[in-house]
Amino acid sequence: QVQLVESGGGLVQPGGSLRLSCAASGFTLDYYAIGWFRQAPGKEREGVSCISSSDGSTYYADSVKGRFTISRDNAKNTVYLQMNSLEPEDTAVYYCAAKSRGCSWHASWYDYWGQGTQVTVSS
Repeated sequence: QVQLVESGGGLVQPGGSLRLSCAASGFTLDYYAIGWFRQAPGKEREGVSCISSSDGSTYYADSVKGRFTISRDNAKNTVYLQMNSLEPEDTAVYYCAAKSRGCSWHASWYDYWGQGTQVTVSS
């Protein structure tokens, strides 16, 4: 059974950090581009970051560039999103998703999705 499971969300104060994990089962992440998306209440889902399968190229939305870092550990079949200098505007449910071939900001192009993990940035 193909499955993606996110973890690591929680409540953090502004300026704090969290590391999200996206663990895959039933398939090998090596062959997929992995994207992180987020959705805040009343807003559309937006792409945050992506790491390609071919050469490990990484991509970031302008709003998180310099603060978030995406990485993958193929041995653990897991992708991470390190989030630093968190802001209240980062509050959202964060999802990881997998697609064949390259990265994309189009959520509809992704084949597999996790259930999401809540990130709340508040004092």
